[in-house]
Amino acid sequence: MIIGLDVGGTHTDVILLDGRKLIREVKIATDPDNLFQTLQTGLDAIIEGIDPKSIRRAVLSTTLATNLVAQQKLPDVGMVVAGGPGIDPRYFRTNDFYYTVDGAQDHRGREIQALDDKQVQSIGEELKHQGIRYAGVVSKFSVRNPEQEKKMAALLQPYVKRVFMGHQFSGNLNFPRRIATTYLNCAVYPVHKKFFRAVEESLTEKGLTMPIRILRPDGGNMNIESSVDHPAQTILSGPSASVMGAISSAPSQGACLVLDIGGTTTDMAVLIDKAPLLAPLGIEVSRYKTLIRALQTESISIGGDSTVRIKDGELTIGPDRTGTAMAYGGPEPTPTDAFYVLGNGGSGDAARSRVGLEPVAKSLGLTVDRTAQLIFETTCRTILEGAAKMVNTINSKPVYTVHELWEGHQVQPKHLLILGGPAPQFANQLQTMFEGKVEAVPNYQVANAIGCALARTTSAVTLFVDTAQGIATAPSEDFSKEITSSFNMDNARDLTDQLLRKKAILRGAKLEDLETEILEESQFNMIRGFQTIGKNIRVRMQLKPGLIREE
Repeated sequence: MIIGLDVGGTHTDVILLDGRKLIREVKIATDPDNLFQTLQTGLDAIIEGIDPKSIRRAVLSTTLATNLVAQQKLPDVGMVVAGGPGIDPRYFRTNDFYYTVDGAQDHRGREIQALDDKQVQSIGEELKHQGIRYAGVVSKFSVRNPEQEKKMAALLQPYVKRVFMGHQFSGNLNFPRRIATTYLNCAVYPVHKKFFRAVEESLTEKGLTMPIRILRPDGGNMNIESSVDHPAQTILSGPSASVMGAISSAPSQGACLVLDIGGTTTDMAVLIDKAPLLAPLGIEVSRYKTLIRALQTESISIGGDSTVRIKDGELTIGPDRTGTAMAYGGPEPTPTDAFYVLGNGGSGDAARSRVGLEPVAKSLGLTVDRTAQLIFETTCRTILEGAAKMVNTINSKPVYTVHELWEGHQVQPKHLLILGGPAPQFANQLQTMFEGKVEAVPNYQVANAIGCALARTTSAVTLFVDTAQGIATAPSEDFSKEITSSFNMDNARDLTDQLLRKKAILRGAKLEDLETEILEESQFNMIRGFQTIGKNIRVRMQLKPGLIREE
């Protein structure tokens, strides 16, 4: 059996699967100030009466890292950056303890300016004096040659508890995004490590010794040890759970919109031929643009518990949430209260919902029932407008699915899949406003947790080859190998595949789920003095995201 646990802004969903069969589900309120207790409560409820030995794995999605970034609660860390030709790295400042140092490499990774050891050591002393325990180091073109980053790390190590190196987090070339990526991993690390160590200890006390996996924002997962070393890989994992939960219900051909309507937000994504879209460069969270691989998702601040108000004579819904619906004892009316007035509510107090909507109806000069319908229609219209904006943004750029570049097409969704507690109500209303098929997915209330539980392990590797220098490197994997001048693209593909499979197994992947694919490959001749001196080859390969096979 498998546990899937998805922490949302309003509710946490926990499910227990036997193969693909849902045998138990629990929904509890999320306490954003105590996510550990939220997890504890959910796990206690889902395993009650279950033999711990029958549970093979648990996959968790948590908002911990996302909340730290969004709420600007990141602890102080040090960032030491060596630039090079181009824009001054001071323009990419991430935080207060951000330092630039002398030292540079060219685009092939050759050192063109040596590091100043004393300069780096002086920064280390300052960090120690300020009580900074963690630091990140980044040098330009470190994905071609990580030696300057390794040296900076060695020089700083005596002064801090741990140093994070930029080349370890992505093989892609983008200096500003690598700086932001390294900073977020460094800053999230101490809180993330403490949280998941507490989770491990708690599960052990309950007799649960199965592997624990963490959902990633690209729709895959990794084992808990990998998450501790790459904590920023858990940012925005919630929206990816929604996408994975909808895949099995999506049409096999064409574009499909996925809407996960929660209490606070609505998460949106697009599937093409059952394949999710990828964010072309990486996650953008708060003011940070990163190289963290992620599905293309958008969140808008409207959901079932968004606050309904009259402002300047106009009906407004959200973007804030002041509590639960009045039907459940909340302080202000919400779209959920509109459901109750319209006769579509659950076990809450419909009379209280009606009382809560009366002042809104009076301000609009409408009956309570007509006001409830207007709130519902306005909520649906706002969601569709947000989805249309997302689709327009997607169509303005090259479209990448998790499997390939989708060339020569415009995304025009004709199918809409709804997840979340109020999915059936929204599906019925949206069907009257959307030109295409609209349906709630099976197990719509906990589909995100099911997607979380069934997601495969994912990872990617980028290999660089310079036959003139006689070297093949994958800096993010701490790999380097001498090669001959005859090394070619086929050799590069084979070597990348070997590295990727090894990495995937270490992260907990199963052999039957190791479907690899090439995301990008290129090669060009290097010329010197009108003569070819070698080749520069680049291969980027990934494990295909998707759901684990039937068991």
